[in-house]
Amino acid sequence: QSLKKYPVSKSGCSYYNYCDAKFDASKSQDSSAIYTGECAVSDVTYGIICVKLLNTVADLQMAEDLLIAYMDFLKQSFEITSTAGYGKGHRLNNNESTRGIIDYWKDKENNNWKVKGWTDGKHIGVLYAYTNKALPEQKVNVFLDGFRLPETK
Repeated sequence: QSLKKYPVSKSGCSYYNYCDAKFDASKSQDSSAIYTGECAVSDVTYGIICVKLLNTVADLQMAEDLLIAYMDFLKQSFEITSTAGYGKGHRLNNNESTRGIIDYWKDKENNNWKVKGWTDGKHIGVLYAYTNKALPEQKVNVFLDGFRLPETK
């Protein structure tokens, strides 16, 4: 399985993955654009959610708080029953104007999840992988760190 770069629909974001996810576009309550997609390789499902924020957040601490609130919302949507707890302090490609958080989840069907969220205050990207077996950590980590924000001109 080779890693390829794919666009996240019309969001301007892109990501590296082992399979090509088909994206659905929708709008959040505040009319931010949301793009969601999933695909599976072997027993692992890889998913990405990209939100192009309508109201950008200049303060990175507030952007990180917004990311956490969004991931908390996703826990309910995905029927997550237990979590390891958010690990903070991540930077996307060592970019200081980004914030990232990571977590391990388990859902009601006992799937193992690894989730990583990214934000720059203009976009939120949440990448996840789950399987009912042990997660292939190395492959999953490459995927979770493969989110790319739009190039700033």
